[in-house]
Amino acid sequence: MDDPKRTLRHLFEAAVLSAQPHELLKAHVPAPPRGRTVVIGAGKAAGAMAQAFDALWPEDAPLEGLVVTRYGHTPPTPMDMRRRIEIVEASHPVPDEAGLTAAARILRMVSGLTADDLVVFLASGGGSSLLTLPPRDLPFVEKQRINHQLLISGANISEMNCVRKHLSLIKGGRLAAAAQPARMITLAISDVPGDDVSTIASGPTVPDESTCGQALEILRRYGVSIPVAIGDALQQGELETPKPGAPCFAANEVRLIATPQMALEAAARVAREAGFDVHILSDEIEGESRDVGKVHGAIARAVARRAQPFRVPCVILSGGETTVSVKPSRPGRERGRGGRAGEFCMGLTLALQGWPDIWALAADTDGLDGVEDNAGAFVTPDTLLRAQSQGQKIEDYLDRNDAYGYFSPLGDLLFTGPTYTNVNDFRAILVL
Repeated sequence: MDDPKRTLRHLFEAAVLSAQPHELLKAHVPAPPRGRTVVIGAGKAAGAMAQAFDALWPEDAPLEGLVVTRYGHTPPTPMDMRRRIEIVEASHPVPDEAGLTAAARILRMVSGLTADDLVVFLASGGGSSLLTLPPRDLPFVEKQRINHQLLISGANISEMNCVRKHLSLIKGGRLAAAAQPARMITLAISDVPGDDVSTIASGPTVPDESTCGQALEILRRYGVSIPVAIGDALQQGELETPKPGAPCFAANEVRLIATPQMALEAAARVAREAGFDVHILSDEIEGESRDVGKVHGAIARAVARRAQPFRVPCVILSGGETTVSVKPSRPGRERGRGGRAGEFCMGLTLALQGWPDIWALAADTDGLDGVEDNAGAFVTPDTLLRAQSQGQKIEDYLDRNDAYGYFSPLGDLLFTGPTYTNVNDFRAILVL
């Protein structure tokens, strides 16, 4: 058979290709309205989505807009490509001034529209930090601190976005409120478990069922401090978001153009064409990355030892969004480098204990694992042995969340660069 690592990379590339915006948007570009068309958006795929929308929109129809994407995530543009939608780059996962300015501009762009106008919101993963506009009593530096503490707390994406919605002037349906009475269409690439559109980019254009009270409870649960004025505002419900049934959503439509499940199914088709039995565990797996890795390892061992629950050879796929609870630095334990995919791979490596004929790849479909420059990492039957021969003890690397440091000397990091899309975690285990 082909080299197992090459096979796994081929599956990842098939998943990513299935979520590229240009082909996906063709079926979802609306007809031009009588009035203005304003395209706005945020997320790691926003640049590619904006370019695709611009190319598909009629040349003679007016078009204007602004989207914000992560630094380095604007696709290269041919010289003759139309540029009617401005693309701004900003920081992710912790917001910066560029994202703050872009959010304020987007809010102004949709204000004062009429019922003859159309607003198209291009939503994708990463939009929560890229589209940031805190309320008056929350200094931006405090917004950044709160965001960072949530990221390392172990909170899941729904919990983090509940807080983000209530500490924002644009998320949690508030963008839709600002744009009324214009018609609004949201075209979304999902990166969240269950494809909850109110969680994608923290749902700026859709109703929010979460409450101020829930946001306050999440902050307390994870020990994240907030200014007294913001705590009081949450306690009194002053930062509440628009709820289902609010008039601002009457002319709104939401379409999911790509999802994690669609990406896993694309990879599954490629694996089946290569002659493998394929099993998709789930597209919405959550939990601590290392623990999810250990569970996947136990399943793979059962397959290899007993052909249960699947027969060999096979490919096991899964997706979702796991979390990493980052332990604080201390003398003798400096914080390491790595993201969810790498942490999963360390947990998997520890669980497999060098079991023969099991290979794996975990990677983030946006091409960047956390804030590092790798997409993810490979696990091979001799990963543990090779690391031990170099004096690397995996427990030490797990203790300081240092997946990058563990897999880099082994040559087992996956580098792709930005993929210009994002359907979140991709995991493939090959049992031969």
